[in-house]
Amino acid sequence: MNGDALRRVSSLAWLALPLAAGATATSRPALALSIELKDVAPDRIERQRAAEAGRLPLPGTPDMAYLQERLAGQGLKSGSPVLMRLFKAEQQLEIWIEKENSYVLFASYPICNWSGTLGPKLREGDRQTPEGFYTITSRQLQRFGRWPRALNLGYPNSFDRAHDRTGSYILMHGGCSSVGCVAMTNPVIAEIYGLVAAAMRGGNRYVPVHVFPFRMTEENLSARKSSEWQSFWLDLKEGYESFERTHRPPRISMCEGRYRIEDASVEEASKPKDAESSHKKGRRYSAAGSIREACPEPLVTASESRPELAAEHMSRLGGPLPSASAPPSGR
Repeated sequence: MNGDALRRVSSLAWLALPLAAGATATSRPALALSIELKDVAPDRIERQRAAEAGRLPLPGTPDMAYLQERLAGQGLKSGSPVLMRLFKAEQQLEIWIEKENSYVLFASYPICNWSGTLGPKLREGDRQTPEGFYTITSRQLQRFGRWPRALNLGYPNSFDRAHDRTGSYILMHGGCSSVGCVAMTNPVIAEIYGLVAAAMRGGNRYVPVHVFPFRMTEENLSARKSSEWQSFWLDLKEGYESFERTHRPPRISMCEGRYRIEDASVEEASKPKDAESSHKKGRRYSAAGSIREACPEPLVTASESRPELAAEHMSRLGGPLPSASAPPSGR
């Protein structure tokens, strides 16, 4: 961005801030809005203006007055396991709901605002929305503070901590102003919060949230091949492709400082991972999509009976099989 363009963005930010955040012209967060517009999604400030002017819902928003009808129309029901995917560049959030041991796309919502640029969050105060694989538990359903309905994404996760990334309370919330979080507008977050809370009541211990910089296609990655985050994004791409392939939450491990991805089987899509918890109140508890803080276990017999399976396993993990005694990473 050249100097004239940057000055125009900064000027717009000063004008928009009182509308977007209820601040005065001398408030410090004005800088956050100018940072928000850096290199991607330049219409974010226009979405802020639309929200403040009452021009909602944003284009592409589902008709939330008919939630139960929309669910029934796809053979889905509230309380089933949920998975979310967020794409920063496309400003889109997807909700997938389990149906017959597979997940189907229920709805796509326009993201009203997120802050920063493409790339992961690195430290407290960098005004950056994170990227990676996160999980929401019942403890991360926020019902206090500025946003009475919000979802704590769980940043930093084990991968972030292993790389000394700092920060906390990165939320998906209402409104249309964000510094590090994801703003969805109040009506949209009410629907999303309701679906996630229902999944928890139905027995889902985790709701996976996959946060991507963009749709992880070869074309999009090639267009940004000079980025310092190319290697990190290639690891995220493995998780993206696993879900595209199977429509089930992949098995995700944090191993030797990297995400390691394996396809989930049909049985694992809804198989309880905690036998003790699964018997509580007669519920089926599923931990599908949670992140394991240890290297994937090797195929013990593959190299002895069928070497080609071991080779395939090594290829999928991107390197040699880890030792079975390797200690967990990320602590």
